[in-house]
Amino acid sequence: MELKKKSFMSTGKVVLGTLTGLAIGAIGGILLAPEKGSTTRKQIMDKGDDYVGKLKSKFDEFRDSLTEKFESTKKDAENIAEKGKAKYDDAKKDVAADINHATS
Repeated sequence: MELKKKSFMSTGKVVLGTLTGLAIGAIGGILLAPEKGSTTRKQIMDKGDDYVGKLKSKFDEFRDSLTEKFESTKKDAENIAEKGKAKYDDAKKDVAADINHATS
């Protein structure tokens, strides 16, 4: 348990360090940018829109893949259920036939 806690804390520190580095880099880039503020802000917004678009695309791909796998699994389960029901019905008929034959 203690090892998991330490690992989680270590991961948290790495993530926090990465985010801090990104924020410092972004601020430094804005402050040292050779272009006007409005141009830099537009570039940042455009880049943000690109990232949002890519993230949405990846999410849509993931969702579609998950939906496809769910539908495939659902069909497989339905086929297994149908086969099981057919075998049950056959066995039920065989038992009924055996009972009728034994009582005749």
